[in-house]
Amino acid sequence: AVTHRVFRDIVEYLRPGDCLVINDTKVIPARLMGVKADTGAKIEVLLLKRRENDIWETLVKPGKKAKPGTELSFGDGLLTGTVVETVDDGNRLIQFHYEGIFEEILDQLGQMPLPPYITHQLKDKNRYQTVYAKHEGSAAAPTAGLHFTNELLKEIGDMGVKIAHVTLHVGLGTFRPVKVENVLDHHMHSEFYVVEESEAAKVNETKAAGGRVICVGTTSCRTVESASTEDGVLKAGTGWTEIFIYPGYRFKILDALITNFHLPESTLVMLVSALAGREHILAAYEEAIRERYRFFSFGDAMFIAPDPVALPRKTEEK
Repeated sequence: AVTHRVFRDIVEYLRPGDCLVINDTKVIPARLMGVKADTGAKIEVLLLKRRENDIWETLVKPGKKAKPGTELSFGDGLLTGTVVETVDDGNRLIQFHYEGIFEEILDQLGQMPLPPYITHQLKDKNRYQTVYAKHEGSAAAPTAGLHFTNELLKEIGDMGVKIAHVTLHVGLGTFRPVKVENVLDHHMHSEFYVVEESEAAKVNETKAAGGRVICVGTTSCRTVESASTEDGVLKAGTGWTEIFIYPGYRFKILDALITNFHLPESTLVMLVSALAGREHILAAYEEAIRERYRFFSFGDAMFIAPDPVALPRKTEEK
């Protein structure tokens, strides 16, 4: 069944005893515009993953100008970098050189790494952050969380819904289209996650009491599904996940999902199809197109609940 509501009505789909899981990662201004030190040719670097000794795995455009040994300059030399190596998918390892604190320099020089379908620059960097963003490290926002305000979260908490925080630093590999015929041949990039003891306890207590675990976004979903045992117990800890969820997957923790619409051929479309069924997801997308919904990061959202008892507590249409 499909219904159309406004997002603040989400409270009508939640019940006391449920647990909402949110991803409190914070997007860094990971897009750097610079030049080749020798020729002055323009070059764009997107920071993907921090390694040791100020080395980052990056996406460089144009890649052919970034051979190992290439020297780069950003902000008139405030930040410089040396291309060290070419790795998977043509990504470059770059070692950066600077004086002071890297995060402060990045905040000064970097731009928010907006997806290509958002064509304007943000004057306020916080417009691409959730209100609960806390731990820096993402190359993209967990966009389902952009719909929440502090007031809405307070209302949800006041009605007896637990709110559990997890952290998964979103990499761009999540959004790479699936180009292989057999999904098993698709390579997922690893992403770092953290689950604290106190937050795992909220989820496990909810499951034990018969409540529902409702993930906000595919990133929260991938975190809890990666950190859980086969019998559905969420374990505290840190780690790297390459989990790939597609139809046939049996969810161990998640009962329902709040998510935005996703790009065609993406692993994220496969994830939501694993929860709701491919035919239901495609039918919902077709209806959203007919209704002229806004798609993707700053667009509209879906609440997906395979369990029919997830119907709202109120029945009037809006």
